[in-house]
Amino acid sequence: MKFFIDSADVNEIRQANLKGWVDGVTTNPTLIAKSGRSFKEVIAEICKEVSGPVSAEVLATQSAEMIKEGLDLAKIASNVVIKIPMTEEGLIAVKKLTSEGIKTNVTLVFNPLQALLVAKAGGTMVSPFVGRLDDIGIDGLAMVEEIVHIYRQFDFATEVLVASVRSPLHIEKAALMGADIVTVPYKVMQQMTHHPLTDKGLQMFMEDWKKSGKL
Repeated sequence: MKFFIDSADVNEIRQANLKGWVDGVTTNPTLIAKSGRSFKEVIAEICKEVSGPVSAEVLATQSAEMIKEGLDLAKIASNVVIKIPMTEEGLIAVKKLTSEGIKTNVTLVFNPLQALLVAKAGGTMVSPFVGRLDDIGIDGLAMVEEIVHIYRQFDFATEVLVASVRSPLHIEKAALMGADIVTVPYKVMQQMTHHPLTDKGLQMFMEDWKKSGKL
């Protein structure tokens, strides 16, 4: 399973990358707006920091403008992936950009049928949002399981990128389901490293070393 970090904070991305946690990056206009910097400037810097795919989202809602934005964003770096919303206009853009050899990540996917359409259009990645479904009382991970099953059954090349991840449990279950990628906030990545028994065990080891006079 590949881990993407869901962030536009370059320092945060750098720290996660040092620990081997980053196979790619997802961003969105909200995250970049929080940085107070220009969109292209942030994407360019992230692409220098990370060798894997970096998702840059279009702002247009009509296919012609999405395609234009996508072609422009793809010029920033070779590892830019164009992030496009799951709409009819978006799928037109996905098909066109794919024909131009540009990778795409279709976002705001909330059911398996939408994911099926993404694969049919040739999307490189599909981003089902699990946390937002959980928020309204629907099991987001059940959706992921169905998407993975459909994709494997028909041998689609589109990768399942689990988004809107809120906890380590989301990641664990997505891995067990066979999802290709999870995109995770840095704080959730940090949560994955901790366990009370690990902390207790380390404390015991250090105390034993002190008693032995080795420290």
